[in-house]
Amino acid sequence: MERIDLDIMADAILEAPGWARVGITAPSPSLREDAARELAGAIAERLRAAPPKAEQLGLKL
Repeated sequence: MERIDLDIMADAILEAPGWARVGITAPSPSLREDAARELAGAIAERLRAAPPKAEQLGLKL
């Protein structure tokens, strides 16, 4: 199982579009869902772009 770096995740949330960070608390269910998807996308994008850790062994393909 892959470990998630909480610092990278926190940075992704803070750098996500402002409307998504505010929208997650909106009274409208559809706006909350849109905002949640935007935040999830920002986090996933950042985690995919994160460099591998130095202690992680590289595998030859």
